[in-house]
Amino acid sequence: MTIVSAQRRGSLLGVVDRFWRKSNYRMKVINNDVDVPAIYASTSDGFQVALIVADEGQVHFDVDSPCVRHSEVARSASPATASLDPDAEFIPRPDIHSDFWSASGS
Repeated sequence: MTIVSAQRRGSLLGVVDRFWRKSNYRMKVINNDVDVPAIYASTSDGFQVALIVADEGQVHFDVDSPCVRHSEVARSASPATASLDPDAEFIPRPDIHSDFWSASGS
């Protein structure tokens, strides 16, 4: 939910791209679109991962797992930072300021 300014989005994608390559992820697609940039990759054990900057700068990770067996999932140990109103009719927008990521300078 951190506000990532338009000027910092390329840096964020670059940091993730370098980490994924260093981790031997196989880069599938790099979308350099100005409005909706994204990176798609796969891991050696079959996970598909993506970092996408969507509508109004909403940044999110997507992860698709290979076939797995059902297991219980523990509740999160940390509180959510996003508005979780189940009756909300809109997608929550980033609202947490970061001195670095939210800055408009380069």
